[in-house]
Amino acid sequence: MKSLKIGNLKLKNPLFLAPMVEVTDLPYRLICRKAGAAMAYTEMLHISSITHKNENTAKLMKIIKEDRPLGIQITGNKIDEFEKSIEYFRDFDLVDINSGCPSDRAVKSNVGSCLLQNPAKLGKIIKLLKDNELTVTAKVRLGFKKNNVFEIAKAVEKAGADAITIHARLANQSYNIPADWKWIAKVKKQIGIPIIGNGDIFTGKDAEAMLDITDGAMIARGAIGDPLIFLRILHYLKTGKEKEFDFKANMKCFAEYLELAKKYNCLNITKIKFLGGNFIRNFEGAAKTRAELMKLKKIEEIEGFIKNL
Repeated sequence: MKSLKIGNLKLKNPLFLAPMVEVTDLPYRLICRKAGAAMAYTEMLHISSITHKNENTAKLMKIIKEDRPLGIQITGNKIDEFEKSIEYFRDFDLVDINSGCPSDRAVKSNVGSCLLQNPAKLGKIIKLLKDNELTVTAKVRLGFKKNNVFEIAKAVEKAGADAITIHARLANQSYNIPADWKWIAKVKKQIGIPIIGNGDIFTGKDAEAMLDITDGAMIARGAIGDPLIFLRILHYLKTGKEKEFDFKANMKCFAEYLELAKKYNCLNITKIKFLGGNFIRNFEGAAKTRAELMKLKKIEEIEGFIKNL
């Protein structure tokens, strides 16, 4: 299995846990790392929340040695705010610029996927960070409403980025439209920096196919409520055989997540029920069990519920 180098950062394998808001907090990253994810990131943070020293953002930027290598994922469009935040970035192994988030909130704030319409601005942000000797990557889509992925990728490379992650959809395309990997393969032939492919990776076979055309594979939706997807992918890459989903092992991961959430003061009942609903899957009566979970109101009730499953 190939390892991967991004700047001076050498990863043990080419599997990435995608940064996902309200999912990839510190406890969840630790569980995915234990299952085999080589690289993970903070949840997406807005640059202004750093410059204004937002308390919740500070919690999301917490670093522990077991959660390495760790990237901080930032979105924003004001060069001066990035310049003011340089020193906050130095504790992280890399800085990832989110220029792919399609949420209404990001679009209204002219950040995230809006940057796809201005590759020159994205390039300026990357160059600023590179001039300050940081390892820098960018996460992009094929375009905002039209495909301009070659222009985007070339701007990212020219600015000096150490790698680029490509989610193979436009910003205005929903998940019911398959990710178009052929564009990732086309970009790979045109630029020289490492490419991490993202979009519709749910099995070991999917990951292998992505790695045939890229340097790394980033798992997003496939890892929500299923951190052991990394274990199964690594097994497939070594043996060529898919490992079956293990519900009991998955629920042990959920129980471990709750323990870590308590340890690191990340308890949030809404988030826990959302994740729990995703953990409870692939067995007869799963829908009914998820509905029962949603009725619970206390962490202690959820803990007892898990033990009885």
